[in-house]
Amino acid sequence: MLPHPPPRPSARSAVPPFRVMEILADVERMRSAGRDVVSLCAGEPSGGAPEAVARAAAHVHARNEGLGYTPALGIEPLRRAVAGHYARWYGLDVAPEQVAVTTGASGALVLTFLAAFDVGDRVAVCRPGYPAYRNTLAALGAEVVELDCGAATRFQPTPAMLDAAVAAHGPLHGLVVAGPANPTGTVLEPAELAGLVRWCAEHGTRLISDEIYHGIVHAAPTGSGPRNGTPYRGTSAWEHDPDAVVISSFSKYWGMTGWRLGWALLPRDLVAPVDALAGNLSLCPPAAAQYAAVEAFSEEAYAEADRAVEQFARSRHLLLDALPALGWGESAPADGAFYLYADLGEQLERHGSSLEWCRRLLEAEAVAVVPGLDFDAARGHRTVRLSFAAGPAQVEEAVTRILRFQARS
Repeated sequence: MLPHPPPRPSARSAVPPFRVMEILADVERMRSAGRDVVSLCAGEPSGGAPEAVARAAAHVHARNEGLGYTPALGIEPLRRAVAGHYARWYGLDVAPEQVAVTTGASGALVLTFLAAFDVGDRVAVCRPGYPAYRNTLAALGAEVVELDCGAATRFQPTPAMLDAAVAAHGPLHGLVVAGPANPTGTVLEPAELAGLVRWCAEHGTRLISDEIYHGIVHAAPTGSGPRNGTPYRGTSAWEHDPDAVVISSFSKYWGMTGWRLGWALLPRDLVAPVDALAGNLSLCPPAAAQYAAVEAFSEEAYAEADRAVEQFARSRHLLLDALPALGWGESAPADGAFYLYADLGEQLERHGSSLEWCRRLLEAEAVAVVPGLDFDAARGHRTVRLSFAAGPAQVEEAVTRILRFQARS
């Protein structure tokens, strides 16, 4: 009798690796070997968590009490604090029971996709866009429909694109949007978001709005002024429709990347399904991080986070001012978040692709940036994403080294 073939990995696991993580591994290896590497690859604020959160975490660990399992959707004080945050920034009355605290925004995406979509459901995402949307949906068995979003629409989707997608592929069960977006930094203007919300409501399409970069807005849309005495932070999908899903996190505005804590605002029909899934998949979000994160909504923490945003703005100006000297092609507006997404222009004549340009830059000048292939399989060979979350000094040094590299290559 012939032996059975050996087990093999599932087809659903055959998703592309995230090159950012591979480059970070290269950076760590080079630093261990003594190289002075300037890394503009990860979307990781250099300042870390606000002091109020760090103090709360130290207190929690010192007491070493109450760090067992929590409710699957998070502790009540944190869910109430998140709800209060939406009253502060958006004037929204959010019920705490509709807040699901998750293991990072990534956990919120997985839980939401599982609760909202069945295998074979058709979900639209933007290209260029954050690769985890596409890859997570594919791993869960959804049919991913990519919307080709270019400079003409500020790299954001439009109802006309959705109409074309339906004509080409059939009805859409979901749409994932982000504003400010990764990698382009473009902000969804209130009227644009309202149009997408309206289209989804008319077509029975579940809207998932990734708002993880809210609070980091450098150029507010026309007609969007302060609300509740605070500057414009972004427009939430729940300002238009509480049947949308809102995804967010403590990682970006508060700089708490390694704390692995995020949240989702859930329409009422998804609360029970997400609760059941969360209890089975992760039991609960990290307990110590939850108790400490309540302090992220203190006046002190908001003020510290706003000071970090001011540093992002300084870094952004350094990069934008350097663009003429860099001689690259078209770049996205970079109105929010902390990314510059740009076509390499004539540099491609010397290096062939953004992947090769990034590889040679890292070898020659120890500057790490990300090729656009993660974000756009169609045109990413032309583009790069630079994160300016590392701070003005690092950005300034990186620009100096890139100019030196381009002058020699």
